[in-house]
Amino acid sequence: MRMVIRYFFRTLRLILTPFVLLSEKLGNGKPLERSAAEQQEVDAACQQLALYQFKTCPFCVKVRKQIARLNLKIEKRDAQHNETYRAELEQGGGNVKVPCLRIKNTDGSEQWLYESSDINAWLEQRFGKAG
Repeated sequence: MRMVIRYFFRTLRLILTPFVLLSEKLGNGKPLERSAAEQQEVDAACQQLALYQFKTCPFCVKVRKQIARLNLKIEKRDAQHNETYRAELEQGGGNVKVPCLRIKNTDGSEQWLYESSDINAWLEQRFGKAG
């Protein structure tokens, strides 16, 4: 019975994957506009961020949409297919759970932020207001 359930959900994921990815591409809307100087500051701040994610995870799609809407250049790390990134996520964040935003602080410490809603709220608070 377990095998049947497992294959059912794998099949369901295979069917839904193209729709999840298509919704990401179509539903981003217009990105936030900033002056060139402001965008340069934001881009520099984004150098300290990395998003650990799985390509087809709906919660990761939610965060990537927020990143696109806020016009952020955050490195995306595929923790599903890249063993190095997966190990970094497990060692630094404590477990392999996505999405996870790694934030390098100015003092050299790192903060690992889980949960798509928490990540989106942090991004909105940090980068949401132009000017």
